[in-house]
Amino acid sequence: MKGYIVNIEKETLENNNFRKVLYTAKNSQLVLMSIEVGDDIGAETHHLDQFIRIEQGTAKAVLDGVESELPADHAVVIPAGTEHNIINTGDEPLKLYSVYSPPEHKDGTIHATKAEAVEEHFDGVTTE
Repeated sequence: MKGYIVNIEKETLENNNFRKVLYTAKNSQLVLMSIEVGDDIGAETHHLDQFIRIEQGTAKAVLDGVESELPADHAVVIPAGTEHNIINTGDEPLKLYSVYSPPEHKDGTIHATKAEAVEEHFDGVTTE
């Protein structure tokens, strides 16, 4: 079978890695993240579109300098070229999943912590 089926809420809540790539297709990629209390993804700008959904915790989204609260069960769409950051403003790890279109990271990438999260950009290799 081609494709990927998963209980995304369960996988997201059980993930303790800063970044974990679950599935990479030709035009999109599914990634889990866990952000520690007071930490953030880090300000960045992609040349692709990104969708982020918060499953647990409370965050602040900063898109081109505009701040917005991002509680659990909320999502944000980040268009290509938008400088952005997601900051954990709660008192528990922030659990989220992200869909990149097209893929951003190498398939199978796992970074346990933010400190080891060296950018490993997509190299054209998909999950299947």
